[in-house]
Amino acid sequence: MRVFRMASFSVLLLSCVFWAFASTEGQSVYQTEIEAELTFLEKARGENPDLDTLLSESILKEITGTGDIREVLRRYLQGREESTKEWEKQQASIQKMVNWGQTAYLEILPLVEFYASRQDLKTEAAVSYLIKTEKNTILFDLGRNAENGDPSPLLYNMEKLGVSLEDVDTIVISHNHDDHTGGGEWSRQKTFSATATQIPLGNKKVYTPIPMTYPGLEPICSTKPIRVAQGVATTGVITNQLFFLGRIEEQALAVNVSGKGIVLIAGCGHQTLSRIIDRAEALFDQPIYGLIGGLHYAVTGSRGSWKGIGVHRYVGTGRVPWRPYTLEDVRHKIEMLKARNPQLVGLSPHDSCDGAMAQFRQAFGDAYRYVEVGKKISIN
Repeated sequence: MRVFRMASFSVLLLSCVFWAFASTEGQSVYQTEIEAELTFLEKARGENPDLDTLLSESILKEITGTGDIREVLRRYLQGREESTKEWEKQQASIQKMVNWGQTAYLEILPLVEFYASRQDLKTEAAVSYLIKTEKNTILFDLGRNAENGDPSPLLYNMEKLGVSLEDVDTIVISHNHDDHTGGGEWSRQKTFSATATQIPLGNKKVYTPIPMTYPGLEPICSTKPIRVAQGVATTGVITNQLFFLGRIEEQALAVNVSGKGIVLIAGCGHQTLSRIIDRAEALFDQPIYGLIGGLHYAVTGSRGSWKGIGVHRYVGTGRVPWRPYTLEDVRHKIEMLKARNPQLVGLSPHDSCDGAMAQFRQAFGDAYRYVEVGKKISIN
């Protein structure tokens, strides 16, 4: 018995040594990059006072659970590497989507956005679009309802615009962030809501990027591309690592407009524009005809303020906060999109600044559309 106990103790000791060694090895893999980034950060602090507040120990701990900048950076670098490997594996196995149909008509009506086309409509730094095709009416995201109002800005605007939830047969959630699920209360519970309470949604089909619940419904979670209606499919989930918020899984919609091509509809663009485009070109034979929605280019301003800081510039971009997007970065992304010769482009103002929108308007001219509550974007 004593020999057995000694042997067990030896195994336990060796296990502890092994995991301690493995943990140290895991940290050392990113050590060079961590040191390089922290050196860059010190220089950036002198040029951007926001960083002192945003990266203070108390703020870091409040958002990420640890006040150690090195640990936050290590998690980010590890998550970024993992999401890149996952992306490469997914892309290598993508199969063309065939026989998924088409629609002769597409209408996108923003129901929740940062700007509105009329003064009697409510606005939020959030997204909800009503998508109409020949045979289906799809609600893409549900806004934020920051004040927990009932009716929410979504339902309020729907009534003003003569739209009812009864008209909707399908709901698609792009990703589990509060400005797309109807509020933080719901996203934390991995659910969603059109207003302050979860009202009955009948027999609507719901498609989510992660497992989510809703009373009386069984949402369909598919990480792979899936047909949700005739001529309408998801791109499949594309992951990214956000510095403060961690891993995010997001899907976009693709609509096959007959005689035109694919119109992509994005929620926040956390996936990055390049990956959305690459996924669409790997998945569909049809060319990219257009792109509408969010891409998170808050360069010269932000739609939200937290502790006196414009948060959209630093949170949600997939970059470290001391290397935010610049207008030059935006111009580079525009050139990437222009190479596909799109005939319809609209940048969501909910997470991109006016400066970035001006760049898009200038680049795409007559093809550009304003994405505002109540302003229909139609393709016949």
